[in-house]
Amino acid sequence: MRILLIKPKATLPTVLALQGFQCLEPLELGYLAAVVPAGHEVRVLDLRLHRFPDWTLKRELGHFQPDLVGFTAYSHESGHLKRLAGLVRRLLPKTRIVVGGHHATVAPDDCNIPALDYIVRGEGCSPFRALIAALTKGAEPEGISHLLFAGDRYDPAAAAEWPRYPDPETLPLPRRDLWNARAYSCIWACENPRHWQVLFPPVAMARTSYGCKMVCSFCIVPLLCGGVHQPRPAEVVAEELARIQADHVYFSDDENFIDEAYGFELAEALARRGVKKRYFAWTRATTVLHSPELLRRWREIGLDGVFVGFEFATNQELKAACKGGTVAHNERAHETLRQLGIACHAAFMIRPEYGHAEFARLRDYVNAMPPAQCSFTVCTPSPGTADYAAVRPGFWCGDAYELHDCMHPLTPTALPLREFGGLFARQIAEAGRRHPLRVQRHLTRPWELARIVVADRQYQQAFRNLYRDYPRELWD
Repeated sequence: MRILLIKPKATLPTVLALQGFQCLEPLELGYLAAVVPAGHEVRVLDLRLHRFPDWTLKRELGHFQPDLVGFTAYSHESGHLKRLAGLVRRLLPKTRIVVGGHHATVAPDDCNIPALDYIVRGEGCSPFRALIAALTKGAEPEGISHLLFAGDRYDPAAAAEWPRYPDPETLPLPRRDLWNARAYSCIWACENPRHWQVLFPPVAMARTSYGCKMVCSFCIVPLLCGGVHQPRPAEVVAEELARIQADHVYFSDDENFIDEAYGFELAEALARRGVKKRYFAWTRATTVLHSPELLRRWREIGLDGVFVGFEFATNQELKAACKGGTVAHNERAHETLRQLGIACHAAFMIRPEYGHAEFARLRDYVNAMPPAQCSFTVCTPSPGTADYAAVRPGFWCGDAYELHDCMHPLTPTALPLREFGGLFARQIAEAGRRHPLRVQRHLTRPWELARIVVADRQYQQAFRNLYRDYPRELWD
């Protein structure tokens, strides 16, 4: 068979603007391609890289004539996904079409449309392999775990069951040869960067584990992993990282260092192999405080920065989200990271009910912090969580999935939308002045500085114009 795996291009200005800072590999499609047996031809089409994605897709369909098309999508891409699937169905009526990824996992009912044949939930490698095996024999994929039929054979009872992560040892090495690795980069954070250091290096993605032990109320991961953190074999991960050509690696784990013993084991496996990379990972403030020596060891082998979910500037909000930490934990973790020479990306969330006082409180808090790279999202629970069920009746827009990018409020804002977006943009702008590169007056390559300025302006503008993504009657 000829198999085409597609990553759609987002349509929301907020997401498109964010890609000015970060556009990472379609790692999920690399894993799927890795389980395709020999004898089949597989291609990856990342429409994010194309200015005219519809025309690009039509051209690829015409040239390649795939027998099986696979889509992955986040919730905010769901409407676009359905339209693209319909396009494939019209142009190639006999081609089978399957969807997987985050949205298919958390909202399978929304993917039950005529243009799709199959829906894969959770980790897709095993069901995708079984699907290919069945279609190769000319049979329908009967009895495959975590694979649903769309249409008349859709099974609501099966869709109501949460898929679980498989044995991490079954995860293959991804097919990175199916895309141009130099097309993917992100702004790279360092605590003490050198002058003229490259700020947008080519970046590869890698995964060392599944799941997380925490139970944050807005997060879907606890439901998928059952509160268990499952690492991949350290030697396998070290082998994968050794094969990666890029010098910079962005880990896609939910939490990289929550298993201290495994963290040391992987660090030593990389050191034995002489793997020399620069790393960026996700972790928690409480993990930093619990395992500073682990972070120190990773700093020695190349850890430059970590993403830490500060989430809120008050203990009351942190407790309501079941975050399992306090503002003091966040501040102590930030100071620990600075002492270790590891850059801190502090991620905050804004609630729709924020008014002028709450925005001012957050601005004051961030302005008083030591220099850090900061990002801001709207507190948006994932479909399937108890928080989502609680706020779902209050959604104020027709198709909430299309605005589910964690940057659009899905429930009514206390302030008019124009004003809310303007204050959001101001928060981004003021936090940008506390970025270590600006505070330290870091000497930057002129073309990279221009890229940052343009990306920053587009990102702020996307939030100032946030109200335009809603029906006109909600603007004011």
